[in-house]
Amino acid sequence: MIPMPRPTEINLHQNSRMLDIAFEDGRSFSMPVEYLRVFSPSAEVRGHGPGQEVLQVGKREVNISAIDPVGMYAVKFVFTDGHDTGIYSWEYLYELGVKQDPNWKTYLARLQAAGKSRDP
Repeated sequence: MIPMPRPTEINLHQNSRMLDIAFEDGRSFSMPVEYLRVFSPSAEVRGHGPGQEVLQVGKREVNISAIDPVGMYAVKFVFTDGHDTGIYSWEYLYELGVKQDPNWKTYLARLQAAGKSRDP
């Protein structure tokens, strides 16, 4: 099994609401805070099993107020909408970076199908 790359740098840009993360394998990703929020790994968002996901709406303006380390393997984001229960492992953050485009397109399609909006 190939070890998952660990982050070498994490920078939050609060004005633009973007999180930049660089990994030791040389890959780096710039992800909107809204994207991180709507793809939170928490049970509140993902549910407790397949098909139990909860569509997150109105998160366009959300930001991160704190980034808390969780051991040597993850971080917890405290979002300005009060959400703070997801633990973002290095592996999950890497996956979110790699799959950002298809994930975002799927999310926007789900919002549209539900007649919902990104606006608060």
